[in-house]
Amino acid sequence: MKAHVSSILLGVKDMDASKRFYTDGLGWKIKDDYGISVFFESDGASPVGFYGRDGLADQVGASPEGSGFSGLVLTYVVRSEARVDEIIAEAEKAGATILKPAGALPWGGYGGTFADPDGYIWSLSHSPRGNDQPYAE
Repeated sequence: MKAHVSSILLGVKDMDASKRFYTDGLGWKIKDDYGISVFFESDGASPVGFYGRDGLADQVGASPEGSGFSGLVLTYVVRSEARVDEIIAEAEKAGATILKPAGALPWGGYGGTFADPDGYIWSLSHSPRGNDQPYAE
C-alpha cells in the first residue's frame, strides 16, 4: 500500500449546513453533488467529499456515535503567515470554532486551528524553513 490518499470523506450530520460552511464560508466549489454525497473541486489534490454521517459509518462498519478527539487532523499548508490569518478569519466568520488562534508554533512555523460545524479539525500552517512543503495554495 502506498502513502497516498485517494479521497477524503467526512461524515456530516447536516449536509446542507456543511455545504454552506465550505462553499459560502470558505469558497470551495462543488464538483459533484450526488445527494447522499458531495465532492469538491480538488485543484489536483486528493478530492474531499461529504457523506451523511450515519450512512458513512454504516458503509465502513463503524458506529456513527462518537465524541472527543478522533485522532484525525486535516492539514492545510500555505505560503504566508498572512494567508493563515485570512483563512482563520474566513472560517470563524463562516461559523467555525477556533481551537487555537493563529500564532507562533513550537516547531518554528506559524499556524492556527479550527473545527468545522461537525467538529473536523483543520490545522493551517506556514513554515519559512521548508522548500518542499505540500502547499495547498
